[in-house]
Amino acid sequence: MSKRDLSFTRNIGIMAHIDAGKTTTSERILFYTGKTHKIGEVHDGQATMDWMVQEQERGITITSAATTCFWPYQGRQYHINLIDTPGHVDFTVEVERSLRVLDGTIATFDAVGKVQPQSETVWRQADKYGVPKIAYVNKMDRVGADFLGCVEDIKNKLGATAVPIALPIGSEEDFQGIVDLISRKAIYYRDADELVNYDVREVPADMQEEVELWRGKLLEVAAEFDEAVMEKYFSDPESITEEEIVAAIRKGTVSMAIVPATCGSSYKNKGVQFLLDAVVRYLPSPLDIPAIKATNTHNGREDDLHPTADGPFCALVFKIATDPYVGRLAYLRAYSGTLNSGSYVLNSRTGKKERVARLYQMHSNKQNPIDFVEAGDICAAVGFKDLRTGDTVCDESHHYALESMEFPDPVIGIAIEPKTQQDLDKLGVALGKLAEEDPTFTVKSDSETGQTIISGMGELHLDIIVDRLRREFGVEINQGAPQVNYKEAVTTSVQHRELFKKQTGGRGKFADIIVEIGPADEGVSGLQFESQVKGGNVPKEYIPAVQKGFESAMVNGVLAGYEMQSLKVTLLDGSYHPVDSDQLSFELAARMAFRHACTKCHPVLLEPIMSLEVVTPDDYMGDIVGDLNRRRGQIVAMDSTGNGARIVKAFVPLAEQFGYVTVLRTLSSGRATSTMTFDHYDEVPAAMARDIVEKSGYRMPSDEE
Repeated sequence: MSKRDLSFTRNIGIMAHIDAGKTTTSERILFYTGKTHKIGEVHDGQATMDWMVQEQERGITITSAATTCFWPYQGRQYHINLIDTPGHVDFTVEVERSLRVLDGTIATFDAVGKVQPQSETVWRQADKYGVPKIAYVNKMDRVGADFLGCVEDIKNKLGATAVPIALPIGSEEDFQGIVDLISRKAIYYRDADELVNYDVREVPADMQEEVELWRGKLLEVAAEFDEAVMEKYFSDPESITEEEIVAAIRKGTVSMAIVPATCGSSYKNKGVQFLLDAVVRYLPSPLDIPAIKATNTHNGREDDLHPTADGPFCALVFKIATDPYVGRLAYLRAYSGTLNSGSYVLNSRTGKKERVARLYQMHSNKQNPIDFVEAGDICAAVGFKDLRTGDTVCDESHHYALESMEFPDPVIGIAIEPKTQQDLDKLGVALGKLAEEDPTFTVKSDSETGQTIISGMGELHLDIIVDRLRREFGVEINQGAPQVNYKEAVTTSVQHRELFKKQTGGRGKFADIIVEIGPADEGVSGLQFESQVKGGNVPKEYIPAVQKGFESAMVNGVLAGYEMQSLKVTLLDGSYHPVDSDQLSFELAARMAFRHACTKCHPVLLEPIMSLEVVTPDDYMGDIVGDLNRRRGQIVAMDSTGNGARIVKAFVPLAEQFGYVTVLRTLSSGRATSTMTFDHYDEVPAAMARDIVEKSGYRMPSDEE
């Protein structure tokens, strides 16, 4: 069994705003590393990494695709595990779980659009997981392309120290190549799909001054991370070697202090080989990142797991996918040890042993069987029975749990029903598989109407789910109009006594609790429960049953049956019967207390508020702002871009935004674009809340109640 040198491994992702060119860049990487022999284009539906039918038809990435390729640099073969992530906000979970397991990422920007809303979202996600970045400014051949303007935008909007390591030669239709600021060489590209489509020449005379200016700035930054470079920088800058500059920039990149920035035009095959060199030069290997913290589930102690092949095996499951040929695929990132195909692992969530039937190295939706996986690698495994996204699988003798992942709650739902009895039988299985794959997709049955409600992150998200049900699982369904996932909350506190007594002859039921119910503390979601019972008036063994009763009751609020977002319950006192009391009695008493007390706590309805950003030509600004005001929008900022467009930022209730893309196209003659992300929940105006409650078949409590 070969032990690979991990210093030559890179686990990287490509992240960006929608349409910045992530998948096009991925396709060029696959071509230049020899993984594919023909470049697949997104607009032709031929991209290797966009393998789903829906991706090929719509020209967007929906699911993150993983592959492995090799890049030669300075006589060594570098092993690159690459994940191409979606840009559309509805599929942000794919970016989140990919960044959780990656060591570095290529942040791709549109040279014209610069830093766009989803660029900020994915950047924050990368910061959250401490992932170092390289900035790649794509589409330099477009009208209005501005590399240095984009670098400045990264500094201003993302607060990052972006440092150019290359300068463009020309721009727009005159974009010919780049100047490497470290080697002071010009790289001219030919727009051809050949493995070597460039020539290295001297820097053009008219760029000499600009190159020296930006090289000086690069040396200044490099000097901060290496004392030897700093000494030479002040005494004799020309004596600093290329290797020293690269080592210093690498140090700054790995520590997340700087972001090296380069540029190109992936579609025109320009700048991608230089980007690959930058990946192996500056992004970390698994050995460069800090040891991962793992909790020993036996003693609760935190241990450091180092990426060594002979340590105890430990890996994180970051994605579940269903493949028509091999079944359930679990994507793993191994952090320590070695796992052989056919061996057993422990699932630390369930405490059960699972057999790994087969291991695969992934290439988009194709699997290449492998015999083992080592620390620092990414693979897919088959054979697990009970496994979820975020689970830890580890050595049977070392019970470790890695920090799991948190995913946002769905904000929009639709009611669906199967067209025939045959479809009904298949629907449950299909929805179960889709919910297992996607943690932001939920399925529930409405207890009042018996309808099946599916919920997700946006209209496009649910549209794709319905399309997949039809094509992949052969389930024909009828669907209702999209509905907002409202939530409920209480605004005042009340003290309440609930006496639950049932005598039916023989042993009865008895529980008596006095509780204070009110809004949870700021920043707390879910149930905030505490007990202040003294003297054993409510025996200790019944207190968890009270908590369980409130937790289960919160699923259906008192106003309109929507989930209660947060609640604080303090158990003050109570009493019990030595024969008739049991756990179920106290759980039922808690549920009844929730129903009776929450109606007195001035319950309110909460709605999801979206952060909307519209980019529009100046001519349509008035119409767009007027339309947002009609939609109960709150304008928070208006900015100008360098190329004459205006940016409107607003908070708008999701309920007012259905079909907004079509309206925006009409208002702006198809020239404006918008991006919408979930931001927070806020109270629904009273008159609207009354309508929503009554449509749900409930009654709004009066002020006296």
